[in-house]
Amino acid sequence: MDGTLLDENSHLNPEFFQIYQRLEQQNIIFAAASGRQYYSLLETFSQLKENMMFIAENGTLVMHKGKELYSCTIEKDAIHAILRQARQIEGVHIVLCGKKSAYVETKNPQALAEIHKYYHRCKFVDDLLTVDDDFIKVAIGHFDGSAEHVFPTINEKFGASQQVVISAKIWLDVMNAKASKGAAIEHLQHELGFSYEETMSFGDYFNDVEMLQASYHSYAMENAHEEVKAHARFRAPSNRESGVLQVIKTILK
Repeated sequence: MDGTLLDENSHLNPEFFQIYQRLEQQNIIFAAASGRQYYSLLETFSQLKENMMFIAENGTLVMHKGKELYSCTIEKDAIHAILRQARQIEGVHIVLCGKKSAYVETKNPQALAEIHKYYHRCKFVDDLLTVDDDFIKVAIGHFDGSAEHVFPTINEKFGASQQVVISAKIWLDVMNAKASKGAAIEHLQHELGFSYEETMSFGDYFNDVEMLQASYHSYAMENAHEEVKAHARFRAPSNRESGVLQVIKTILK
């Protein structure tokens, strides 16, 4: 989504809906695979929410026609350990991601504005440690950079037991060690009966690497991180040029 299907202003090209119809007519499944919350994706694709596939929260939750096809949760004890460690990092803003909602305890206006871009169902709580839900992810934001200020500490403590991935300039996600967009796609390949060779994906950042590796037709955006490009077989024009739609239209021809 961000940096890939959406433009630099986080807008979806209206032409997408026509292209989606063409894909559907040819029995091609289109899924939005994103670090964004499922409820955020539903809002973006409200016209198509009855039929479209959603690989949400970096692959930890897959929904189709309102039904859960796959999820990868984290035990509550592990969640609490992650939260306590993250709280010790100065300047962080934490989002606890459950199946029912996202949860925050920050009141910082700048942080809340950023969080609501990705989490449309979000509740304020006094203490994240008291939340009761099925947890799929902890997102940790730092406006000075997640790679510099969050990753070293969190990866050292949890990298061996959980999936720790830099998902954007200011965001880092902690998930079940088995979770990724790629793992979600491999599950769908097995359950829905399509192959690695029949899979196409587009990505721009580190949380897309496993997804690119699970797809023969793997496209890194022109604006992708240079290290991510090394994991893709092909290139797509930048998100500013609607690169995803350009490639799909060419393939459909």
